[in-house]
Amino acid sequence: MSIATTGRFLLLSLATALLAGLLFMPGLPGDFVFDDFPNIVLNEAVHLDRLDADTLARVMSTPQLSGLMRVLPTLSFALDYWRGGGPDPAVYKATNILIHVLTTLALAGFFRSLLLGAGIPATKAQWLAPALALAWAIHPLQVSSVLYAVQRIQTMGTLFLVLALWAYLKARQAQMEGRTGRTGMLLTGLLWVMAMGCKEDSVLLPAYALALELTVLRFAAADARVTKLLRHGYLFAALAGASAYFFLVIPHYWQWETLPGRDFSTWERLLTQARVLCLYLWQILVPLPRHMPFYYDWLQPSRGLLQPWTTLPAIILLATLLGAAWRLCTRLPLFSLGVFLFFSAHFIASNVVGLELAFEHRNHFALIGAVLAVGSLLVQLSLRLRLGTAAQATACVVLLAALGSATVLRANSWANGLSLARTSTELAPGSARAWISLCAVYFESAGGRSAKDKRLLDKAIATCSAGTDAAPDSLNNPALLIVLKTLRGNITQQDWDRFQQRLQTVPMTRDNSRAPTILTHHTREGVALDKQELLKALDTLLQRAHLQPFTLASIGYFIMNDLTEPDAAMPWFVRTIEAAHPVDPFPMQLGAELREKGRPDLAERIEQLGLARRSMTSDAPRAGGQ
Repeated sequence: MSIATTGRFLLLSLATALLAGLLFMPGLPGDFVFDDFPNIVLNEAVHLDRLDADTLARVMSTPQLSGLMRVLPTLSFALDYWRGGGPDPAVYKATNILIHVLTTLALAGFFRSLLLGAGIPATKAQWLAPALALAWAIHPLQVSSVLYAVQRIQTMGTLFLVLALWAYLKARQAQMEGRTGRTGMLLTGLLWVMAMGCKEDSVLLPAYALALELTVLRFAAADARVTKLLRHGYLFAALAGASAYFFLVIPHYWQWETLPGRDFSTWERLLTQARVLCLYLWQILVPLPRHMPFYYDWLQPSRGLLQPWTTLPAIILLATLLGAAWRLCTRLPLFSLGVFLFFSAHFIASNVVGLELAFEHRNHFALIGAVLAVGSLLVQLSLRLRLGTAAQATACVVLLAALGSATVLRANSWANGLSLARTSTELAPGSARAWISLCAVYFESAGGRSAKDKRLLDKAIATCSAGTDAAPDSLNNPALLIVLKTLRGNITQQDWDRFQQRLQTVPMTRDNSRAPTILTHHTREGVALDKQELLKALDTLLQRAHLQPFTLASIGYFIMNDLTEPDAAMPWFVRTIEAAHPVDPFPMQLGAELREKGRPDLAERIEQLGLARRSMTSDAPRAGGQ
């Protein structure tokens, strides 16, 4: 390929990437949402106040709530905090858009190498590759990845995965031409490590590479020994991976009973994922903003193959799609590659790990496969219809314009928290998260607990009340409703009774387990909630929820210090000690605090429990050796 042709391709790709970035600009400045708060806004570990080596090292070495392997996004969060002088949503989202632009540019290069490897003429590949990259970049499904600040962990991982796949493809093409490809393979490994430093599902790179081999590359090489090594190496890796999955992963994660913090078992989750994957495909193929509500807590799990009835048809559809891709590996390699990439990208999130059922950002890399598969079918359709170059170009422009318009429309709804929350409740009226988000926006606009704007406080109460009715299995809205009505001065026993009754009966999902902390938080902020009702609610929470030691201890301290009820706090502290590591110093520290408060009786009980836990640990090796 000539220098002039390469130059034109680079300019076209750069223009494509910049255009993709511009379409997300209506989403600025935006607001932080959902997981942004624990991972960025309230995460002091990324609140970088000075730029030096020691501080950066501390940020990179501090374990994060979002995951242990997400060092690079965490570092970038800290740099954005420093750059913005605090948690400025516009700064974080602008960085996300920049990453999206770079990924689009890299994807255009990868697509061109891929198309050339698949036998597409160079003159066609130089415009088709940027067009495919643009289709991926401006799909409206990408809005909730790019403008959702914390999902940089996903988008940055995709950037390094695309670069790694491109390096792998170039290395393999070098081997097919008789060169070693060693440099490309080393670069692939380095980029893979960087991708793993963003998100754990980047471990799937070998699966993506295998998909390339099964379709476009076909394990080919100029040296027959390399071909043999590739075939045997991938066969061994596939067998090792399958063995690890069946003998290690499944036994570790499988649970027939309801998973802690969820309202489904492992089997029910697997059944549901068939419907979820079909939902994703529907959103990809019919990319209307109204199909993308952002929140999916309204989605009900499948309880059986016909509960709901769409479960079995979804499984059949997915199996048919995979079967077709396998049969067409030779005839339509790009279609098959796209299908394999889509399913491979969802292998972890749609498997036995007890994650939430659905999130749009899980399609960020998977959409690459979908674009390839759909693009391949559209090319075949144009050949069948014998469309000329002008007609093909016109159809391409129309499709891209439609995608871009939908993305601008959806990005505009992310421009601020109020518009996003309103849109979310309209598109997902059964979503408790959408309603609590809208209620919180009105509450903050009213002045928070000072409630200066009574009109907005009334609006917040009406919204929380609507959310309480719309999501009968949720606790967040009725909990905040109690706070708001207490502030307005018209809280009733009926409000408390409804909340208490729900607390005793609804599934204790992670959202519901956190709901009573809405009450504890606002009590600390000075809202005069009914003490006895609050203690009753916390007692029910302790009995029903599966809580981590830190949460247990925090609520225990709240009861002891804020409610001045050390006796009532004891069950929380006992549960903390039972859930914590046996050699944790917490019992001795708490004992000292209780003595300072004039409660040596409680201190002795706590210290004895701590010593008993340590004794059980120290006796375990001797008991095992007898």
